[in-house]
Amino acid sequence: MDFHYSAEDERFRQDARGWITANLPPGWGRDVHEPEDEHARYMGRLAWEKKLYHGGWAGLAWPREYGGQGATLVQQAILAEELARAGAPEGLNIIGRNLTAPTLMHHGTEAQRRRFLPKILSCEEVWCQGFSEPNAGSDLAALRTTAIRDGDHFVVNGQKTWTSFAQYAQWCFMLVRTDPAAPRHKGISFLLVDMRTPGITVRPLRQISGESEFNETFLDNVRVPAENLVGALNGGWAIAMTTLTYERGPEDALARQIRFSRDLDRLLDVARTQRRHGAPAIDDPVLRQKLAGAVIEVEIMRLNCLRSFSRLLQGKPLGPEASFQKLYWSHMAQRLYETALETLGATAPLAAGDPATPAGGLFQTGFLQSRAFTIYSGTSEIQRNIIAERVLGMPK
Repeated sequence: MDFHYSAEDERFRQDARGWITANLPPGWGRDVHEPEDEHARYMGRLAWEKKLYHGGWAGLAWPREYGGQGATLVQQAILAEELARAGAPEGLNIIGRNLTAPTLMHHGTEAQRRRFLPKILSCEEVWCQGFSEPNAGSDLAALRTTAIRDGDHFVVNGQKTWTSFAQYAQWCFMLVRTDPAAPRHKGISFLLVDMRTPGITVRPLRQISGESEFNETFLDNVRVPAENLVGALNGGWAIAMTTLTYERGPEDALARQIRFSRDLDRLLDVARTQRRHGAPAIDDPVLRQKLAGAVIEVEIMRLNCLRSFSRLLQGKPLGPEASFQKLYWSHMAQRLYETALETLGATAPLAAGDPATPAGGLFQTGFLQSRAFTIYSGTSEIQRNIIAERVLGMPK
């Protein structure tokens, strides 16, 4: 693998870095600052995405006919790296850009692409994902939300859960059961649902981190135009696998790796200043080994990202090996933040906002958020099954 970038890509990196530095919201950078109020925080993220769009940095590798810039995948990855390296806000419309858009590019009609893709890029329409249900999270094929055809509409009834950003979303892509008599994986369809349709109720869920990113979504006789069906009727399972492959794919992971690397650098700074038994914490031989292990693991994540990304550059589709990527980083990040709390010692229980909290509570929040890493986007158990069966060829 050639790790060197072309001269053109290096110029692109410098242009991107310069624009980001000049346009970052006040207070952002190494010492990231977001509003404490959750609504203000998410609206700030949305405003940043719109700023990227108006600056010509949205959808770099998308086709121009859908609002993209026609740039290369390498340049799109470079931008993701530079945004993460600068400590820029994460976007609010992540699901729209990273999941809805590529799914429609693969499986949507031309009318659907032209209707939805430009407004995803401009962030005029924010998206959420309606896959998980109570008692049907890891076992996605056990979903029970129904969609019954009634003339030129489907009538949808059921409940979704863990619906990220549903309280801010205008649209949701959703798996529904359209043939209850068919085998579990065969009677599922993929619908695009307007969240402003009568009959939809969204209830935020308070998480252990204090945030309400997740929601419950209830659907009571929700009428969805039949033209919002993606792909064939009862063919939604294969489409969902495309969506999940992108959810676990290398572009998102490359940006995550940079953020983990940035957090690790801050942790090393804290370890040099935090005192333990009269000496810097980093001098403790056991802790020092754990920190060295974290450095190695974050670098391994970067190399795994590049290996997966190289498949795309060769024109190969993302395959089940994306599950390895997701399985690796979710556990690696949990170990990283566990080591962070060990490094903080007696200050670890202090919450964000306490003036005595090192790094402004970054590591406490990271630790709490990391508990979900091995659950969302498919649990670690599901990822191991995919790797065993589809990569290693082991029997079911």
